[in-house]
Amino acid sequence: MRRTRARSAPRAAAALLAGLLLAGCGGGGYEPAGPFRPLPEGPPPQVGPPTATLPPPADPAQPGSGEEQGDPNVVASGLSVPTGLVLLPDGSAVVGERDTGRLLQVFPDRSPAVELMTVPGLDTSGDGGLLGLALSPTFLEDGLLFAYITTATDNRVVRFPIGGTPNPVLTGIPRGETGNGGALMTGADGHLYVGTGDTGDPALAADPESLAGKVLRIDVFGRAVQSLSPVYSWGYRDVTALCQDGERLYATDEAREGPDEVDIVQEDGPGVALLTVPAEEGGLGGCAVANGTVFLGALDGQRVHVITLDQNGVPVDGAVDEVLGGRYGRLRTVVLDAEGALWVTTSNHDGFGSPAEDDDKVLRIRPPGGQPNSPL
Repeated sequence: MRRTRARSAPRAAAALLAGLLLAGCGGGGYEPAGPFRPLPEGPPPQVGPPTATLPPPADPAQPGSGEEQGDPNVVASGLSVPTGLVLLPDGSAVVGERDTGRLLQVFPDRSPAVELMTVPGLDTSGDGGLLGLALSPTFLEDGLLFAYITTATDNRVVRFPIGGTPNPVLTGIPRGETGNGGALMTGADGHLYVGTGDTGDPALAADPESLAGKVLRIDVFGRAVQSLSPVYSWGYRDVTALCQDGERLYATDEAREGPDEVDIVQEDGPGVALLTVPAEEGGLGGCAVANGTVFLGALDGQRVHVITLDQNGVPVDGAVDEVLGGRYGRLRTVVLDAEGALWVTTSNHDGFGSPAEDDDKVLRIRPPGGQPNSPL
């Protein structure tokens, strides 16, 4: 993932709207070594709100809430490069730190964050580390999380219960100093979609026998779905986020030079550009979509882009706007919750931002309409 670009001035805030390929797929296709040795996953521990016996952190280096700083948009602070974020059925969220592998539970009422576990075995050189999270499609029954991580030898998808041992699901995704991808999403069809990068080698994105520069589709065991290959779509530079509205799947494709793209993911074909974002406004790292409105987290642009689509899924002329421009620095993951609120992670400790004392943060921006923490 490219991390350096020029800044641009913030724009006015807008209203927020509601195997062929390798033997590393699935059981038996990996070398059981190190922290990835298969162990019984067992039942998940109970995860709930913090209790009075869990005091708030004592210093900004530890995860806390936004209450001390008085910003009602901040639900957690003192994190280090939060990347993946998934919402739990109780309305709280699990967020992962790219460089440490820590998973923390954060709460919409701004209660102090709770550290759940640390994902082991990460290689954080370059732009690697813990790059994405997704819930199991049957989370209520099995309590499993999926993570996209970089190891010393590859990028891979692992699964685990909270507090449990990560087990490989899909291994052998090429890794590099840059362009590792890291998008992970549970699709409406119950399958996992995985966005990868070309690791700086564009030829890999067009190579049908490489998992690099692709959107992959697998089941929860890492097996290809209705195909011999997990490759679902190809021709990408660095897929940093995936989001879905109905049957349409979108991917943010970050460029090393020039504009970023938001692509429509086509099954058995290359991605089709929906729109481009200028380099100085880009560094796309997050994607959320609902009711024909797309939200894009921009690292270099330091904003959330808001794009309105017409009934045919085409961007409406003049209906491209932004929220949070320049307010919290570099913005990465964006996720919409059931109340229409937008969860956003900052990325000011990634080596290219200017971190405040309480960075990094998890934000929850409620939609307008009388809510006390609307940014508008």
